[in-house]
Amino acid sequence: MPQSQYRARQVGAKTHEVVEYDHDETKPGKPLHILIPGGLVALGALAVIVLIIYLTWFEGQLNQTTGIVLIAILFPFYVGGVFLFSYGYELYNIPRAIRLTAIIVFFTLAAVVIVAVLFFVLAGGGKIPGGSSEKKSSGGGSKVKADVASSSSSSSGSGFPDLGNVVVLGNMGRRTHTREVIKETTVEVPVSPRSINCPSCNRGYVPADEKYICPSCGAPTPKELIDESQEPRNRE
Repeated sequence: MPQSQYRARQVGAKTHEVVEYDHDETKPGKPLHILIPGGLVALGALAVIVLIIYLTWFEGQLNQTTGIVLIAILFPFYVGGVFLFSYGYELYNIPRAIRLTAIIVFFTLAAVVIVAVLFFVLAGGGKIPGGSSEKKSSGGGSKVKADVASSSSSSSGSGFPDLGNVVVLGNMGRRTHTREVIKETTVEVPVSPRSINCPSCNRGYVPADEKYICPSCGAPTPKELIDESQEPRNRE
């Protein structure tokens, strides 16, 4: 097999050399028939790996164990595709193809790690989730509780004789005084009517019960006796 005259980093000249070699019928092999499929397989496997990484560690739609297993299955396809690409790119030179494969895989992994770290940092606003912010919030909560306890203890020592039972609540440096108010209500109990004696026959009866007519003689009850029957008994 003829050796390539250019290094891998000389992309333009190297690609032109591979195309000319593939079109030359006097030379054995068709490097483009290996390079193109290998490149497509490598790119497809890498795209799926990146998608799995995103769904597993960024979206949380896949379990981490499942994500790692899928990446382990796809990684050999990626490496194999890169090797086929490198094998055609280096014109069937196996040592140089292996070296180029190692370089491409290494830089790919480094690029994926860098992108993942930057995405985490930018998505979190430059802060690590669950870090110092939670500690500050927990410390602030304990401080507020301490302020409430101190304010309540200090208020219990001071007397408020004119306010009755007072509850002092600490709320952002302000105090709220609550006074217990007792309202008295008077319920009037209806007084049952009194019985009177009929002025005609001297029989006792309750005018309201007998429709203000004496049940014995039928005489109507005088108005003054009606008023007397409706007065409370304690006025007797």
